[in-house]
Amino acid sequence: MKFRNLGKSGLLVSEVGLGCNNFEMRLDLEASRKVIHKALDLGITLFDTADVYGNKGGSETQMGKILGARRKDIVLATKFAMPMDDAGRKVGASRRYIMTAVEDSLKRLQTDYIDLYQQHQPDPNTPIDETLRALDDLIRQGKVRYIGNSNFTGWQIADADWTARQLGLNRFVSAQDELSLVFRKTEEERLPACAHLGLGFLPFFPLASGLLTGKHKAGTAAEGSRLANTQRLADRYMTPANLAVVERLRGWCDTRGIGMTDLAFAWLLAKPVVSSVIAGATKPEQLEQNVKAGETKLTAEDLAEVAKLLEG
Repeated sequence: MKFRNLGKSGLLVSEVGLGCNNFEMRLDLEASRKVIHKALDLGITLFDTADVYGNKGGSETQMGKILGARRKDIVLATKFAMPMDDAGRKVGASRRYIMTAVEDSLKRLQTDYIDLYQQHQPDPNTPIDETLRALDDLIRQGKVRYIGNSNFTGWQIADADWTARQLGLNRFVSAQDELSLVFRKTEEERLPACAHLGLGFLPFFPLASGLLTGKHKAGTAAEGSRLANTQRLADRYMTPANLAVVERLRGWCDTRGIGMTDLAFAWLLAKPVVSSVIAGATKPEQLEQNVKAGETKLTAEDLAEVAKLLEG
């Protein structure tokens, strides 16, 4: 496993990370244990969860039970700001809520610090300086080591960075958002903002919910897959345009003897602004495939050819 700095911070993260949104959703405790232990064995250090994952708290709770003494061996990343109740009180990025949310996450995770604490979504009702002051206090208290954002627009990333600099506060060191060979909107503003300001980018859904694994043929989702079982995801990803891109990429991969998953990871890791590719897994063997994919390297010529295929 190779490692990269998270943006311009001193925090090292594995190039392939583990997305923990399946814990307590698709995986029970023992199934999650197998995935976590395999990730540790493979050298994965970035474990990315959120308070809302696993039916509001379930993912963090499972991780707290499983990690034990291995907690010190990982970069534990979690998030706040998504709704944690139906009354609309446990949500957002106000100082009042952050101070409660972090304590709840620490308790579920059975740890006394969080390596990377991320604002899961923008909060239009709270000024960014209030949020950043609260997060800065958590860093000074030792409860949080670094902070990041997720699902921010380009201007929101820039605004938060400018505000932190002006007030002398700890800055966001990372930004997390969706990016893949078939979902590239993030390249328009968010990636350039991160590159310019020195934030490490953490792409999620690198395989577009499985579309880029190559196992779905002729526009039909493979039996038992997420795309076969979740109509919402199928409607989003299995569009005619995406399927056409996949077929062009499949042909390119076949001529070079590499897998679609290998290409998907290598394409992301070829971007200097990307610090780690976050991918979920429901089985240990999927992690082995992800790590292998992360070792694939693309030449400048490869990237130019892929770019043409993406444009059609």
